[in-house]
Amino acid sequence: MSPIEGREAPALPSLTPKLLTVLREGYSARDFRADAIAGLTVAIVALPLSMAIAIACGLSPDRGLYTAIVGGFLISALGGSRYQIGGPAGAFIVLIAGIVQAHGYDGLVLATIMAGLMMIAVGFLRLGGYIRYIPFPVTVGFTAGIAVIIFASQIKELLGLAIEKEPAALLPKLAAIWSSLPTASGPTMLVAGLSVLMILAFRRWRPSWPGLLITVAVAALVAWLLGLDIGTIGSRFGGVPSSLPSPSLPPVSLARLAELLPAALAIALLGSIESLLSAVVADGMSGGRHRSDMELIAQGAANIASVLFGGVPVTGTIARTATNVRAGARGPVSGMLHAVYLLAFMVVAAPLAAYIPLAALGAVLAVVAWNMAEKHEFAALLRTSRADAVILLTTFVLTILVDLTIAIGVGVVLGAFVFMHRMATSVEVAGLAPPSEQDGADPVEPEFPEGDVLVYRLTGAFFFAAAGNVSVLLERLPIPPRAFIFDFRDVPLADSSAAKSLERFAHRLHKAGAVFVITGANAQVRQMFQRAGLGQPLVLYAEDLRSARELIHLRGLA
Repeated sequence: MSPIEGREAPALPSLTPKLLTVLREGYSARDFRADAIAGLTVAIVALPLSMAIAIACGLSPDRGLYTAIVGGFLISALGGSRYQIGGPAGAFIVLIAGIVQAHGYDGLVLATIMAGLMMIAVGFLRLGGYIRYIPFPVTVGFTAGIAVIIFASQIKELLGLAIEKEPAALLPKLAAIWSSLPTASGPTMLVAGLSVLMILAFRRWRPSWPGLLITVAVAALVAWLLGLDIGTIGSRFGGVPSSLPSPSLPPVSLARLAELLPAALAIALLGSIESLLSAVVADGMSGGRHRSDMELIAQGAANIASVLFGGVPVTGTIARTATNVRAGARGPVSGMLHAVYLLAFMVVAAPLAAYIPLAALGAVLAVVAWNMAEKHEFAALLRTSRADAVILLTTFVLTILVDLTIAIGVGVVLGAFVFMHRMATSVEVAGLAPPSEQDGADPVEPEFPEGDVLVYRLTGAFFFAAAGNVSVLLERLPIPPRAFIFDFRDVPLADSSAAKSLERFAHRLHKAGAVFVITGANAQVRQMFQRAGLGQPLVLYAEDLRSARELIHLRGLA
């Protein structure tokens, strides 16, 4: 990280690409060499992954390469993260496969363009920070669910099963796999098993080597030398083109756009979550700080361009971004160069891709699914609390059995209710000694005194979920005293529902002829109360309890 990274972030606009930041700091030939090496390292990882993910989506492998080249270049060039690497992501496999099956590739293109425009709008409205409020159990739950579906989608390739049309839904898919087990291919399982063992061996003993690329290359060589009758990219797709296609747009109509709106929302939501999570991971590894609004704008532009050039939805990828940081990248140029390297592969070595066994790519995705499942976090959340476990399991089950968008929506709503319940139960109302009986300005006596003056202190956020409990306590007070002091110095915020409940109590006191004094309220709380009608003559405001006592004396009540 640059020594001025921490200082410049607040000064520059949040919609400034990190590439400009890097160039302003001074970009040397040494920095370029570091980025060139890091970009090559990432490209070696991205090459087999991009093709494997596209195939898992039910599309040809070249669409994954188009995505990494076009989308990856723009995410790095325009993005708000210094180290973000964009490309096709495993988290999108389930969503893309479902959209393609229901609406065709043209439908995916239109839905992704709509999603891109949504991301751009969210970024320009500076709402990117709100994505971080998605509860952690929700992200772990849908990530684990996606991992299960990805693994299930690769069983056919790992075993070489003869399934003409594999269902997209998990349970029908498993039923089709079970009924097709007699068609399993021994040579295919041999190559798949060898590929898995090689990937694991490289990760264990040679983690710095490009294990995925070496595995795919060795598997292709073994299959070719032994003349194995197994599925390859060439046998199923006819190979990979050696150039990018010309940009094109499918037919557009209002009816078609309305039909695709739910899919577009799902792409925008998942893409935003995944990219900002990846940016946060990069921040944690590098000590930097990303600009979430600029990142979303870049993601939106990259998604639009990706599908116009024949790709699929693109997002920030955690594994490739982490690889970029560990490889010593200095800035976004490494991500741009990673896209250039992939383009060079297409131009120079595209014919070799025809020999890659599908079983080897299936092994790559199977290992990716195992690693993305976040098993330790899943188990830890199950032990943390019953509420977190319910959110986690609900999101997980809905992801694998129903729909990813519904799973995230339900999980977020459950998380919000759990949070509100926890906040509401943390609010406390305590009775204090009246000001005339206090030696200091910080009363702490937990007694409910009898007399002309009652003093209560509220602690915690005073919002709609807590308003009911507080109202019940206030309504249970004995006959109103001549003066009531409510200390709000430990209340960070209040909303309109809470203010309205307090207004009813204020009217009750006013009708009984009692003086109501609120002390210690911060500017936000006081403004909310006054907008709700809690001003004179209903309520008097004081800075502290001593000031409240003076107000009461002026009224001649104490």
